[in-house]
Amino acid sequence: MRSIFVRAGHLLGAGVESVTQISGGSLSSVSRLGLVGGGTAIAKTGSRVTVEATMLGALRSKGVPTPAVLAGEAELLILEDLPAAGQLARAWAQLADVLDHLHVPIDNPYGWDRDYAFGNVAIPNGPRSSWVEFWGDNRLRCHLPHVDRHLGDRLEELVRRLGDFLPDHPPAALLHGDLWGGNILVNDVSISGLIDPAAYYGHREVDLAMLSLFDNPPVAFYEACGLEEGWRERQPIYRLWPLLVHARLFGGSYVRQASACLGEIGF
Repeated sequence: MRSIFVRAGHLLGAGVESVTQISGGSLSSVSRLGLVGGGTAIAKTGSRVTVEATMLGALRSKGVPTPAVLAGEAELLILEDLPAAGQLARAWAQLADVLDHLHVPIDNPYGWDRDYAFGNVAIPNGPRSSWVEFWGDNRLRCHLPHVDRHLGDRLEELVRRLGDFLPDHPPAALLHGDLWGGNILVNDVSISGLIDPAAYYGHREVDLAMLSLFDNPPVAFYEACGLEEGWRERQPIYRLWPLLVHARLFGGSYVRQASACLGEIGF
């Protein structure tokens, strides 16, 4: 494979004088490019970066701040390097406004037009007209072959009764799909961009459940989101999916957290 210096320089039409590896999670390798004459860009390499570019475009079409796609080719995506010197704790109010734009209801099946993955954990996105079926099959039952029998039995029982807890036809909204603090860039007190989406169409409360898994949004944030009655009771069901993903990727405490989450729901 050609050097990233050569590939990125060719795509950008500008010389690249430095490449610095930065944190990029489990989906791709991420580097900051220093450009000849000044300026920087972000380069991501991996088998799914083309899908990521499409997802970023979908978010941007909703008026959501995202890094602009500067260039790309097979397994290489070059993005705008957004400022990120602020802290999420000072930007909750604006995040609620950003999500209000993202989560505008749309007449669309639940899911996405292709599957995705976190590392080696598949994210099946096959579209469904029933939200209960989508969440049960594409987000919970898909983990059964990969968890121990006791956890699996409890998970299977939840899926059988899922219609008792979730609405079958909530308004479909475009979801970020991996909305946690590390994927929300803040500069000063403003959201400069949402990054690393795993987008699909679904119930908007899913993004909030992911957000509360590693962060602690204030009450005022939830009030600004104007959520439907019963949202608090649904949050553990939606948190269960990322916990199962993390349990498969990292094991350890995430297995215990997934078990505790099932207990919180009553299984």
